[in-house]
Amino acid sequence: MISIIILDFDGVILESVSVKTEAFRTLFSFAPEYVEEIVQFHKDNGGMSRFDKFRYIFDHILKRELDPDTFNALSEKFSILVFQGVVNAPFVPGAREFLEHWYATIPLYIVSATPEPELREIVQKRNLTLFFRNVYGAPRKKAECISEIYTTSGMPASDILFVGDALNDLAAARASGVKFIGRVAAGEINIFRNCHGVERVIKDLNELSEFLEVSV
Repeated sequence: MISIIILDFDGVILESVSVKTEAFRTLFSFAPEYVEEIVQFHKDNGGMSRFDKFRYIFDHILKRELDPDTFNALSEKFSILVFQGVVNAPFVPGAREFLEHWYATIPLYIVSATPEPELREIVQKRNLTLFFRNVYGAPRKKAECISEIYTTSGMPASDILFVGDALNDLAAARASGVKFIGRVAAGEINIFRNCHGVERVIKDLNELSEFLEVSV
């Protein structure tokens, strides 16, 4: 029984992961000797907010103090770098059709590591607002947002499905007790192989619709 579906945004609804990868490369071009390590850290930690990534990068890679002014400047520049790219990003195959088909049948939510005001603006510009009961983003943690959804909905966690594309998404699902489906694009390495708590792995949202047709 699935009563609520929660979707990550980048890599689940839009093919926008590469936009943010290139933004990290540009943002930290002032430290060229560390850029590849920083980009790899970003890739290895999908589902982590940019704010937590900035703190880790300064503490553990650059080994510099991240003062409030630098933090705010990085955050602002990153938003500028990614905003239009995400707005223009193509849908994950089947995503638009999935939303149009299922939103009137099952309550849909977004839970993302993107800052919430920025995320809401992107959702609005893509004309997707009507499909979602609510949109959640950083700085709140994903597990916290998921827990709020099932607490306010009155639905048990076991009736809720979270769809994500990162191991951090799986960790959030485990922490909040909801079901989890992982999205791995065709041709990409399956990071969810042998992971406990994964209902199944899908390559796009057409496959998610096929799963729901026999599960709802």
